[in-house]
Amino acid sequence: MLNLKKSIARKGIVGLDIGSSAVKAVELEGRAGQASLAGLGYEQLPPDTVVDGQIMELNAVSQAVAEVFNANQINATRVAASVSGSAVIVKNIVVPKMSEEELDESIDWHAEEHIPFDINDVCLDYQVVGAGADSLFVLMAACKRDYVTNRRQAIQLAGKEPVIIDVDAFALQNCYEYNYLPGPEQTVALLNIGAANMTIQIVSGTRSMFTRDASVGGNQYTAMLQRDLGLTYEQAEAVKRGGPAPDGVDEKQIEAIFAHVTDMLALEVQKTFDFYRATTDESERAVEKVLLAGGGSKLRGLAESLSERLRVPVEPLDPFRRIRVDARRFDPDYMREFFPEMVVAVGLALRGVEG
Repeated sequence: MLNLKKSIARKGIVGLDIGSSAVKAVELEGRAGQASLAGLGYEQLPPDTVVDGQIMELNAVSQAVAEVFNANQINATRVAASVSGSAVIVKNIVVPKMSEEELDESIDWHAEEHIPFDINDVCLDYQVVGAGADSLFVLMAACKRDYVTNRRQAIQLAGKEPVIIDVDAFALQNCYEYNYLPGPEQTVALLNIGAANMTIQIVSGTRSMFTRDASVGGNQYTAMLQRDLGLTYEQAEAVKRGGPAPDGVDEKQIEAIFAHVTDMLALEVQKTFDFYRATTDESERAVEKVLLAGGGSKLRGLAESLSERLRVPVEPLDPFRRIRVDARRFDPDYMREFFPEMVVAVGLALRGVEG
């Protein structure tokens, strides 16, 4: 079950982002353009609980889901979740012009040309995003069925009802569209840098132009600090989050490691920009700006370093830019600390806001 169509909006849905390092939940209330934050939670996951988007420890994830709801008094039970990683394929394809019924009947056949998995082993959904004189432009997404199944199982074990399974990249885009109201010709790259993966979504106006997941994220900084400087995991995490250098460690060594991993991130983003230019008919729409999200986006100096390497402005993506947040209910300092990690959960929760 993948649900991409934005017309599917259901009242009272919690956006639930099950990442590789934490579970994030967001509940919104109100109507489109007037949404306000009703509930928010964050629960850390043990290492290797989720690997490349696949849940490896079902009970640990279901316990974290239950806890994030209980600890934050989130009473709704209907959930929108999402998938990401190497098991997810997103493609813009062109098919001959046909009726909605004909496309629905033939989409599996068209998808087989673009999906490197057995069509019987995937969940598939699509959305028509444009039409030419004799063709249709279709945005298609597929995910290995077992990835979707174990997402649903983890949510159900926590006593919740999974009503929508989306794709991280589209939830990221949904959050951006709602909060930034992009113009039709504005092309941006959205980067969600998690612990283990980075989702890159290039959007022109409100149209998804190119999607890619790269296996690089905040964990690379931690691993290299441990390997090259002999730090413990706890020391490396503290340094990565801006803490002081441990005794005997030169600050310049830390800066060199940060620069090296940032170069790896920038290279993956640049490769994506190159793929985008090479594979789209609208490659003249160059990326004008990069918006950063995810826990990895909080790394010191990352925005400035990426801007210098990519030669475009880079700034944080604010998931609550047009969402009312009551400072009496939600501590502003807590919100500032965790808002970069809530982008996907906000995008999912917006699926339940009435349009």
